[in-house]
Amino acid sequence: MIKYIFLILLVSINHCSFNSNSKFWTKEKKVEQLSKNVKRIFEDEKVIGKELNENITVKIPKNISNNFNQLSNNLEIKDLNFDIKKTSKFKFSKIENFNYFEPELVFDGNNFIYFDDKGNILKFGRDFKIIWKKNFYSKQEKKNKPILSFAVANNTLIIFDNLSKLYAVDLVTGNLIWSKKNKNPFNSQIKVFDKKIYAIDMSNILRCYSLLDGSELWQFKSEDTFLKSTKRNSLIIRNEKIFFNNSMGDITAVDAKNGSLLWQIPTQSSLIYENAFSLVMSDLVSDNKNIIFSNNRNEFYSLNLVNGFMNWKQKINSSVRPIFYDQLIFTISDEGYFFIIDGKTGNVIRITNIFSIFGKNKKENIKPIGFVATLNKLILSTSNGRVIVIDIKSGKVDSIFKIDNEKISRPFIFDNKIILVKNDSIIRLN
Repeated sequence: MIKYIFLILLVSINHCSFNSNSKFWTKEKKVEQLSKNVKRIFEDEKVIGKELNENITVKIPKNISNNFNQLSNNLEIKDLNFDIKKTSKFKFSKIENFNYFEPELVFDGNNFIYFDDKGNILKFGRDFKIIWKKNFYSKQEKKNKPILSFAVANNTLIIFDNLSKLYAVDLVTGNLIWSKKNKNPFNSQIKVFDKKIYAIDMSNILRCYSLLDGSELWQFKSEDTFLKSTKRNSLIIRNEKIFFNNSMGDITAVDAKNGSLLWQIPTQSSLIYENAFSLVMSDLVSDNKNIIFSNNRNEFYSLNLVNGFMNWKQKINSSVRPIFYDQLIFTISDEGYFFIIDGKTGNVIRITNIFSIFGKNKKENIKPIGFVATLNKLILSTSNGRVIVIDIKSGKVDSIFKIDNEKISRPFIFDNKIILVKNDSIIRLN
């Protein structure tokens, strides 16, 4: 029996098209669309996870938002209609250790920002032309290949890096506003709230800086480890409170004004230092009442924002950022299963096997990198350079495209255009 789950989302359909008039970009070339009818050759192979209620149909009509908020990490479900046929690239020299960090583009509504292997900051406009290019590193610092993280606050661009440097740039002109040095490199998202900047360094210290001059206002020390995880820590801000995870798997809530502890919940009670290095957590995501997150240890949590009490816990093995959409949660497991979860109860509504399109030997080495959602589709990127388009209604794969043979970033949507990042280029899809 086919069941229908109705959500309400207010949208209008737009067509995804690309401007190709920038001389900085390669000529467009056709995307190689791969067959979605690959024969499943591993029916008898033991697979982590299994399909559930795969015949349930999910419809997403048009009247409700999904509590989209940059401070909450909840990705907006876009009203986007697209037909991927071509790619073009903006090329730069290869970023070393690309596989060990999470590339992020930042957007201010009209432009987007990224960087290259020498620490050059690149601002692109809607036409994908470079508006300005700036570099604030010495010759020696450039040799150390800085990895940059960004946040945008009004007309200010905030930059933290893995060389312990933090600085602010005028978003309009690209001119430097201030520059500071921290004791340790940074390894987290950056959040800006109420003229304050928040980030976590490699010693698991949450630091708060003034947006105006970069001076440190306070710090909160959480448990440190000898071995440092390469996984970026996550922060969210709700109701003038900061919620963050550290590399040990602890979830902590502090007052955003002064850093005073509100509550702390360990999720890995017997964790030892060696295991901390292997723990991979998804980003924290919140709606108005709850925090959700998962990890590569088969754990998916929902916590109460007010007190940290556990609402529910599911056995879902996932390292990618989930999407909280009203009362539903979308996520993809590390084994390639698309989960739809009831956000209130934690009950799994449906599981479909997305990676069944790959053969047995290939599937074992492929990981999901991240996804975005449109009104009817999920767009998923993978560690082997594929983009998979999934129909939300049925949970089945619509199409799969070969973008590259190596890791690509999670998809970003800018001005109704899909953008990916690779170790030596920014890729736009048309």
